[in-house]
Amino acid sequence: MCGSRRLRALQSCGAFLPSVESGYYDGIYAIIITVIVIDTNVFVAALRSGGGAARQVVRRALEGRYRPIFSNALWLEYEDLLGRQIWTEETTDQERRQVLAGLAAAGRWIKIYYGWRPNLADESDNHLIELAVAGGARAIVTHNVRHLRRGELRWRDLLVLTPSECLERLT
Repeated sequence: MCGSRRLRALQSCGAFLPSVESGYYDGIYAIIITVIVIDTNVFVAALRSGGGAARQVVRRALEGRYRPIFSNALWLEYEDLLGRQIWTEETTDQERRQVLAGLAAAGRWIKIYYGWRPNLADESDNHLIELAVAGGARAIVTHNVRHLRRGELRWRDLLVLTPSECLERLT
């Protein structure tokens, strides 16, 4: 594949390529960002505590090291959580909204055209699998791994990880 075709192919995949100054460069550099689904329980844990793996996963998403993906169902769950009385004084309402806005800016919206139901025993978790499959996610990051790993359908390349497993395996 010639250099310009390879460059266009990488650009179409969303890869980051450094600018080329003076028409000279010594190669093509691409940074591949891991696509993940961040479950609402990880979002809550990240903002309720002063540290921990959940907070680090959200921080990495905000820094662009992970690319979170969202569907309407997941986003509505995030917004619903903002109005609940579950928060500690670790973060203010304004800070939580800023983090959510940052995730929206760092992430990508996915339209789900095909439902994989029934799959999980807990119907309310099926939308996470559908989002991950539709968006080509590498992993679903959740504290609810027991339920998500017990689905009737299995996807070989889709991981279901806790936040600490995510930090270890998806660097």
